[in-house]
Amino acid sequence: MRAVLLLLVGLLVLAGCSSSPSDGGFVFGGTGGRTTVTYDPPETRGVLPALGGESLLEPGRELSTEAYRGQVVVLNVWGSWCGPCRAEAPALDQVAEASAPRGVQFLGIDVRDQRDAAADFVRDRGVVYPSIFDPPGRSLLVLRGYPRNAVPSTIVLDRSHRVAAVFLTAVLASDLQPVVDRIAAEPAPAS
Repeated sequence: MRAVLLLLVGLLVLAGCSSSPSDGGFVFGGTGGRTTVTYDPPETRGVLPALGGESLLEPGRELSTEAYRGQVVVLNVWGSWCGPCRAEAPALDQVAEASAPRGVQFLGIDVRDQRDAAADFVRDRGVVYPSIFDPPGRSLLVLRGYPRNAVPSTIVLDRSHRVAAVFLTAVLASDLQPVVDRIAAEPAPAS
């Protein structure tokens, strides 16, 4: 009986990690204890609906993944209060600058923060990409099942805005750059 129960639990865990439900959208189903998850081959990836919100540094201006159609998009969930976010900021900037010529756009999502503190964080660290100011984390609701308390976290979308990789921890350039390079090298979607 115990073996049957363990088998059923294992099947549920595997089913929960599906990124491509019947509607083709992305549903985050867990990591099996891993802090990095990749979704391959590309046909198995779930599409992320448009994610957007108000610009951190330009109140009233809307930012959205829709503005980056056909580009690889790297989303980084961060907060100025988050020590690991401060530590990973230079690595994110490094990968953003190195990858931009290949059609890669970074977009930050600042959560559970005060606008002044977040703006100071961006200016003091010379962050090179825009961020959405989203204290309640509402923009993350399009990531069905995603742990909204996972800060920092980084999500890599392919050129069709399908979720290709998720990092549920602070990243190093040496971990992120190869993933971004691999996704950027994939063929562009047919128009």
